[in-house]
Amino acid sequence: MKFNNINVRISPSAKIGKGVKIGDNTVIYDNVEIGDNSIVCNDCVIGEPLNEYYFNSDYINSVTIIGRGALIRSHSIIYSGCTIGDSFSSGHRITVREYTKIGNDCRLGTLDDLQGYLEIGNNCWLHSNVHIGQKSHIGNFVFIYPYVVFTNDPTPPSDVCIGPTVDDFSQIAVHSLLLPGVHIGKHCLVGAGTVVTKDIASYKLVLGNPGKVIKDVRDIKDRVTGESHYPWPYRFSRGMPWEECGFDNWNKE
Repeated sequence: MKFNNINVRISPSAKIGKGVKIGDNTVIYDNVEIGDNSIVCNDCVIGEPLNEYYFNSDYINSVTIIGRGALIRSHSIIYSGCTIGDSFSSGHRITVREYTKIGNDCRLGTLDDLQGYLEIGNNCWLHSNVHIGQKSHIGNFVFIYPYVVFTNDPTPPSDVCIGPTVDDFSQIAVHSLLLPGVHIGKHCLVGAGTVVTKDIASYKLVLGNPGKVIKDVRDIKDRVTGESHYPWPYRFSRGMPWEECGFDNWNKE
């Protein structure tokens, strides 16, 4: 059973909110703040120190913030300096490296690897086995499907680090690869297996290797109704903040 308080180590400087449950064999390092009613399952590490910790006796761990109502599954590691919003949830064995910023109501799938120094907005869903390189920027309501990779070195190996940018409401389908510095606009659909090598304007469907603009996403029809499927918020609401009121009404509010 979980939450037996077996081999749990919590730093005296950590701030643990009300109703927080922490699983067995979990370590909470210095300067971690965990919001009320969060759950950290077995064998997790929260606030993992940076490399300097192991060699510098004067090292001070950066503040790590986990918002309210989080569910962090077993064997996950979140490094120090990260800020994660309310209602975060993860699969098993995620890695979130240092100074990652994640908004509210986001989900990370099993084995996701976020390499740090990156930003993710609100209500983003990353499915399993997603790799996001440093200096990437992801907007709000972005869906990223399994085995997607965001790269960031234009001429490897080098000291240059330019992550991709994906704007609000875009979707990146399975096995897609985003090259360093590309900018994908709003409401785009990057099809499965696409290699994005250049910037993509908003509302575009991109397919292929290298990725090419095929059409405006608003020309994609729903197979059942024959109506335009995109922008997708008008056709999909499960788990979204407009589930009860509709996208237009939510937008106005």
